[in-house]
Amino acid sequence: MSLSIAHLGPRGTNAETAAAIYKKHLRRGSAIEIKLCPYPGIAQTLWAVAQQTVDLAVVPVENSIEGSVAITLDTLWQVGTLKIHQALELPISHALLSWAQNLSQIRQVYSHPQALGQCQKWLDQHLPQVQLIASSSTTEAIQHLDPKGSMGAIASPRAGQLYQIPLLAPDINDYPDNCTRFWVVSLKPSLGGSHTSLAFSLPANVPGVLVKPLQTFAQREINLSRIESRPTKQSFGTYLFFIDIEADVESAEVQAALAELSSYTETLKIFGSYTILNADLGASPQSPGEF
Repeated sequence: MSLSIAHLGPRGTNAETAAAIYKKHLRRGSAIEIKLCPYPGIAQTLWAVAQQTVDLAVVPVENSIEGSVAITLDTLWQVGTLKIHQALELPISHALLSWAQNLSQIRQVYSHPQALGQCQKWLDQHLPQVQLIASSSTTEAIQHLDPKGSMGAIASPRAGQLYQIPLLAPDINDYPDNCTRFWVVSLKPSLGGSHTSLAFSLPANVPGVLVKPLQTFAQREINLSRIESRPTKQSFGTYLFFIDIEADVESAEVQAALAELSSYTETLKIFGSYTILNADLGASPQSPGEF
């Protein structure tokens, strides 16, 4: 048996690290063959699963500093058929990679928008005059570096090892407990777990329209661990609502809540139940050759 797992590439991204940790998790006590497949964007990784090009995808959904990853939520809603099988929480450490000899030589810094946001205070303090340029991933940012030394990239220390780029400044994220949650998604039904994710749209944008949907959970003492709105992209002022609850979708309380919720919503999508795996970086593949 073999599996293919899509992730945001190129090699060296935090998404690849999360995918490798999940690969190791799946292979415990099993001879299953697993291939990691890098894609140039998060949306492409999800569509690769939807189009059955790969079996699974590992995508970032939320960061403890910068919040939710909008493209993940938007694409999950748009595809509609994907199910969440596992969540992984991965500690994130950013470094400034560059051929420059010191910070005074840096004129431009490239990275993914999430990474730039997670290092904003450090950048304001140490590189207040540099131009910040967004890239599709932290590792893709490295491809912009010039050996002349006027540019830097925010990426993982492992990416620096992979591409043999000097590490100019380590641990530059603004808060030491920086952590990103990733979702493992598939077309197959989820297997259940301690958390459930869902999303819905409402028939009209009027006062109090969100109260009844939320009360369906509160009245049954089902805890909401996250709620977020995203624009429908159809008209100004209309939103989708993404919710995480701390319960299994197959429980009687959740089934009753969903039955009532469906009467208040225009469209309701259940993305599945799952458990959360705390990624142990000390036990995970870290050297370039281990992936």
